[in-house]
Amino acid sequence: MNENILKELRHSLLERVSIDSLPIPVLERQSIANTWGTNSIEGNTLSFAEVEKVIRSGQGVRNRPLGDIIETRNHYMAFMSLVSLIPKRIDLVMVQELHEKVFKGVMQDAGQWRRSNVWIRSASFTPTRWEKVIPQLTEWQREYAKRETAGGDPFESAAWMHQRFESIHPFTDGNGRVGRLLLNLHFLKHNWPPVSITPHNRIDYLDALEKGNEGDLASLTEFLRVVMSQSLIDLLDQVGSTKDDELLTTTELGKKPPYSAKYLALRAKQGSLPAMKRARDWMTSRRALNLYLKYVGRG
Repeated sequence: MNENILKELRHSLLERVSIDSLPIPVLERQSIANTWGTNSIEGNTLSFAEVEKVIRSGQGVRNRPLGDIIETRNHYMAFMSLVSLIPKRIDLVMVQELHEKVFKGVMQDAGQWRRSNVWIRSASFTPTRWEKVIPQLTEWQREYAKRETAGGDPFESAAWMHQRFESIHPFTDGNGRVGRLLLNLHFLKHNWPPVSITPHNRIDYLDALEKGNEGDLASLTEFLRVVMSQSLIDLLDQVGSTKDDELLTTTELGKKPPYSAKYLALRAKQGSLPAMKRARDWMTSRRALNLYLKYVGRG
């Protein structure tokens, strides 16, 4: 994803609203989408509509595990609390508190470091041995603080932070969800909006993490830029004041030159054009397409 495209989309968003004061309905919608995505890629059985029902009505869902419903409510509240954590330092106490928020009533050891070794099915690496979890997390905290002080690209530091946390795997379960909450808190601290990782991009996400485990963080950094572009166009669709920010299908936008719908869908799939998948359609905006033309494409 072209860096200039991201910066201009972000600038357009910040002209309309500050990241830490998104309208409540927008923040709630984002939290529901994030909760559905982060839980479903870990095996939670609730559909998007069911997550929305649980959050908005406070009701349960028939024929769904109680644990899935509880962690849905818990994660929603944890995500909504991220803005309040922006001024605070990311440290081990915060990590434990986030885990407890999400898994209270679901896991007996919610908020506690694991005391046994674990293995990740189909992964090419073995997580840190349990007795080394706290020393390695302490080093993770120290190195993250050092990188933040030094400055640099927030997407590169986000990729490092996320991959390293997941490789340590400090809890018996729930590491991915806590890690993604920390990832979004990192973005909020840098005045970027949160991102959502959904079943649609689960394979790309896991592939990028796997490459990170092998020492190559470039794929994860690029993946985070792509999902950030999706978050930006989605938010601009909600708070934008012009037709340029309305999300349209690539079929609609491909009716006029210079690009066909097929070409636009291909570039969206490749992560070059900011776009998000809804059902079977790729959605993007005129603003995103114009920025693609400006920085990447040919007229």
